[in-house]
Parts: sequence; structure tokens; C-alpha cells
Amino acid sequence: MASPYPIHKLSKSSSSSELISWRFSLIFIVVLLLSPISTATHISDVFESYCLISFYVLVNFELIEGVKNDLFPEILRDEAVARIYELGKVSDADSYLERTFLSPASIRAGNLIRTWMEDAGLTTWVDGLGNVHGRVQPPNASKKALLIGSHLDTVIDAGMFDGALGIISAISALKVLNVTGRLRNLRHPVEVIAFSDEEGVRFQSTFLGSAAIAGVLPASTLQIPDKSGLTVQNVLKENLIETTEENLSLLKYEPESVLGYVEVHIEQGPVLESVGLPLAVVKGIAGQTRLKVTVRGSQGHAGTVPMSMRQDPMVAAAELIVSLESLCKNPQAYISNDGSNGHCNAFSVKSLSGSLVCTVGEISTWPSASNVIPGQAILTVDIRTTDDIGREAIIYELSNQMHSVCDRRSVSCLMERKHDANAVSCDGGLNSQLKSAAYAALKRMAGEDIGDVPVLMSGAGHDAMAMSHLTKVGMLFVRCRGGISHSPEEHVLEDDVWAAGLAIQTFLETNL
Repeated sequence: MASPYPIHKLSKSSSSSELISWRFSLIFIVVLLLSPISTATHISDVFESYCLISFYVLVNFELIEGVKNDLFPEILRDEAVARIYELGKVSDADSYLERTFLSPASIRAGNLIRTWMEDAGLTTWVDGLGNVHGRVQPPNASKKALLIGSHLDTVIDAGMFDGALGIISAISALKVLNVTGRLRNLRHPVEVIAFSDEEGVRFQSTFLGSAAIAGVLPASTLQIPDKSGLTVQNVLKENLIETTEENLSLLKYEPESVLGYVEVHIEQGPVLESVGLPLAVVKGIAGQTRLKVTVRGSQGHAGTVPMSMRQDPMVAAAELIVSLESLCKNPQAYISNDGSNGHCNAFSVKSLSGSLVCTVGEISTWPSASNVIPGQAILTVDIRTTDDIGREAIIYELSNQMHSVCDRRSVSCLMERKHDANAVSCDGGLNSQLKSAAYAALKRMAGEDIGDVPVLMSGAGHDAMAMSHLTKVGMLFVRCRGGISHSPEEHVLEDDVWAAGLAIQTFLETNL
């Protein structure tokens, strides 16, 4: 799909041969008009001037062509887009995209990514948590490696760009350096990592892959079961990966061996589309808490238990959901800065209101029959904000409201924290380098100044959050249509894929 935005003005409307012929004819006419022609000598001088000027124009034209060819659309756009679509067909479901941690489709996707890494000149391997690595070790490089990554897993009924774009853009940028012979000139090793699990769909525990590399994955995670009862360790063993609580720590990278971590990701929001630009630098990532709320009541016959005598956990859960929505839409109505909520004055309620989002994404009941009053209801709660202390205040208030509702309805409630991640600030130095690289790439594609590269906050969680425990992190966002993500409607323009790859290539050449 051609981009509606002016980011490739170097393309010509005429063929190269027509343009050369037209320029040479114009040169000859100008030389004749400006030269006094009276003798054969003068004719010879005119011809000599024509040849010299023509040579200059020909060289200039080749330089222009060289600039255009140096953008490598055949690798950074055409091949990259084809690979994204190819990876998008690797699914555990027939009618929609689904790849969860170490599922059969996830294994096939990892093998495909390895072939692309090797095609780019990288040495590949799979680690003890299913992460796929591809590394180049230039002959005179230092020991500190730049890590570039994103995730190969997806949500259920996913879009094809979330995660995949970051992996493939990095591979494409390194392939350009490889085919042009510049890969071995890098001053640092570069390692691309396709993380096995970021979404947390299968085990309700996000960042399994990146957390292991960062050294912050608890050993107890290996014993978390999925809905079928298989644990993380069981699934690893099924795939011939013998990771135990004793050797899990061996996956951790040492901080002194890492230069930094960079991630390219779709924005998953509408800002870039609204300003008409393909790329942005990420200032930071919102903190996140995932809760599991279990409400237990009295199971009974739908036709025989009077309404006034019911202890219905489903109705209590419904009231909790509405209470959560009200709390997160208007936190200032429930919490204050006077210290009465136990969090003192360490955060701004006004600031919290601007970044707070809360979601109940899943609810289930038991026994889940139309003629039975449920005995149990389970729901998930996702809370995100850039203010970590404010997030704790919201959880504190939600807990108070939950116990109030449950007591009033004579049901029991249990709130469990399944995932916590503090807000992360991206590194200022890396951000500056990424911003310069993005600006240079977009200017080269457009042939003119495109203005300042935006700086955005991320409300979505990314592997960079886990990797920030290991090293400094930087991120680039890529525009997506309508800001839609986690949906089959997720889409990125082909020229925006190109821009992402070119920005990473520029970043690598300029800074490594």
C-alpha cells in the first residue's frame, strides 16, 4: 500500500534514460547559445565544454540515484512486509491469529525467525525459556552488546504487527549492513532477541522471556499452571528444554556485557496518525498491575431460591466492575492528597487522572449454566498509570470497595496480585540517538525536513520494562492505522515499516 504521506519524494516520474537524454539535450542547447561559433576551433571548444558539463551532470545524477538506492526499500520495506505477513499466518487457530508461549505455532514461528536471522548473517540459538537469539560479533568489536528485541507471541485473535514488526525491522536493518559489507565494521556486537512471551496469555504472567534474561523472573514462575494444568516447566520439557529452578539463573545476562536495549513497536494508539508522522520516540512506559478477583457465594437452583435470600457472586462481581469503572474515571472523587488514603502527598490526583486506565478483560463463572445461580465468579483487573504510588492508591481503594460490596451481599472476596511492573523511564542518551536516527531516516525518505520527531508515553507494557532491570532502554513507536491493536484490524503502512527499518539501520551505523 502506498503511503498517503509525503515520505518518498525522491521517486521519479520519468525513466532514468529519458531523464538523462533530456538533461544532455538541454545542456547542448545552452552551450550553443552561450558560445560564439565562428570557426571549427570554436565548434571544438563547444563540444569540449558540452562533454565536461555532461560528465558533471552524469556524475551528479548517479549520486542522486545512489542516495535513493541507499534507502534499500527492497529489504527494509518489500521483504520486511512480506515476512510480517508470512509470520502472521503462523497460528494455532485456523480462522484467527493466536500464538501463545511455546505453542506449536510459536515453535514454528521461532524456527522461521531463525532462518531470517541467519539470512542476515547472524549466529542463532534458542535459550532455556524459548527466546530466539541472533547475534553478530564483529571482529574488532568491544564486549558490550546492543540488544534489540520484541516478542513473537500474540494475544488471541491478534493483529500481525504487534511484536513481529520490532523483530523483523531489526533483522532487516542488519541484513542491509550485511549485504553492503558494513556489518563487520560495527564497534559493538548486536543481538536480536525474539522473546517467547510478553503478552502473558497462557500463564497470566507477562514478560516470561525478557524477565529471564534480565534476571528478574522468580524461580517459582516455572510452577505456574495454564488452564489445562500444565506448568511452565512442563511446557518447556515438552519442547526438550530442561530448565529448572536451579539453572534458571543461568539465562540472566550480566549488566557489564550489555550496552543497552532498543525496541521498535507499533504505537497501539492514535497520536502518530493524528500528527501525520510515521515514527516517535518513547519517553517512558506506564506501570501496570494485574489482579485476579475471586468472588464465592452460594450455588443454587435458578428457579427456587428467592431473590432476597441469594448470595450471588455474579451480581457482586458486576457491582465491582461498575465500581472500578467509576473509580478509574473519577479518582479524585475517591482518593485525595491529604494522607487519608495511606499514600501521603507523594502523587498528584490530577496527574493520575490523566494517565489512569482500568480494564476487566475476562470474567468466568462456575458452574456456568443458565439455570444455576453461580457458586463462584472470577474476573481479571488490569490497572495502568505512569504514577506508581497513585496506582497503589487505586488498588487500596478498590480493595476497600470490594470488601464493602462483598460484605453487603454476604459473599466472600479474594484479591490476588498476578503481575506488577513499575513505570519505566527510557534512557535520555538512547532516546536522543534514536530521535536523531528517526529524523535522519524520515528526511532521507521525504527529501525534505519533516519537522521534529514526537516524544510519547506508552500506556501499553513492553519487554523494555523487564529489560530496564538489566540495562538502559530506548524505544521507537511506529504509526498504526486508527491506533488499533490486539485486533485483526491492526495495520501499519508499508512505507512506515520501511521508515522503522531505515531508522534502526541509521541508528546502528551512526552509534555503533
